[in-house]
Amino acid sequence: MIRGLVFVLLLSALAACSSPPDHIIGVDNPATPAAMVDGTTLQTIYIATTRQEADDPTLLYSADREPVGLNFAKVVVSIPPTRDVGTVTRPSSLPPDPKTDFVLLDPVTYYNQTTFKSALNRSLRERPATGREILLFVHGYNTDLPEAIMRTAQFAYDSGFKGIPIVFAWPSRGRTLQYVYDLNSALHARDDLIVAAELAASTQASGLNLVAHSMGNLLTVEAMRQDQLLGGSNNSRKIRSIVLASPDIDAELFAKQLQPFPKEARKFYVLISANDKALAVSRRLAGGIDRVGDERADDLARLGVTVIDLTKIDDTSSLNHTKFADAPEIVRLIGQRMNEGDSFVQRPGRAALQAIPDAVSVLTGRGQSVIAFP
Repeated sequence: MIRGLVFVLLLSALAACSSPPDHIIGVDNPATPAAMVDGTTLQTIYIATTRQEADDPTLLYSADREPVGLNFAKVVVSIPPTRDVGTVTRPSSLPPDPKTDFVLLDPVTYYNQTTFKSALNRSLRERPATGREILLFVHGYNTDLPEAIMRTAQFAYDSGFKGIPIVFAWPSRGRTLQYVYDLNSALHARDDLIVAAELAASTQASGLNLVAHSMGNLLTVEAMRQDQLLGGSNNSRKIRSIVLASPDIDAELFAKQLQPFPKEARKFYVLISANDKALAVSRRLAGGIDRVGDERADDLARLGVTVIDLTKIDDTSSLNHTKFADAPEIVRLIGQRMNEGDSFVQRPGRAALQAIPDAVSVLTGRGQSVIAFP
């Protein structure tokens, strides 16, 4: 426990020494605007958030909790032309350099659900039929709003996802030592995540894909459990898959959370890694209780979920906590599945579209084979 706390304190000290600017939304480089740089890619990210509106437009929304309801916006993310798959290059100083940095441009706010939904439907109508899926991304612990937006843009772009990405931005402080505040903020947002998912499903989208990371999984599974108990879970039939990446959830709690779901309704794809160092710290802080993201694969599979073990896959970070987005073969596979409106499970008559290295293993509790992992 003491070692875990020391590790957290060291991480916090290192972060404090090199904290990037956070007032970056809508801030371009006046000398070299992003639009003038050859090879940049523009990715529109829609935002549904339980964060309060900030007084400073370059923050857009603060880390404080909105007492009632959701706020809505969109931001255009300029992705630099030269970077490795999986990397998010946040500006270390201002102005940003669009040749190397992600730049957050042209923020637009929507002041009610109706105008937000109308904007989504306009964008959906402008796309070909193969690009009308929605990705709803739920970020994790220690993530401020710019980081949540940039990670969503990176994941959508690197995965090749053709539809519309929405980030559900709950009020994380974006600070290492604010774990308890983040935990309570995630639980505070449960009702609003249900609203956001139902709103996305009520659009003209052909399907809805949920991807959650780290502590965002606790929020996602709690919201879905609550919706299931109230009889509203996936009434639209648009939810294609729910990807739980590196779940920072008490493993015993997760087993309890799944109980209201019939076995055939447990469409959860759980991405785990035994060498996830961030979850190792979380486990120490939680009194030694295993986290779902580093739990034994066979124990999880017995709960009726599909488990994808990424332990042997390398990612670009030293913590092994973002393999779903950092590892090129994994992020592209997830995007491919979402574009196909498919799950990770073999359908009769369907050939495998993309294979994954033998380093990845899969267990499923439903007796089904998996397309991408022969």
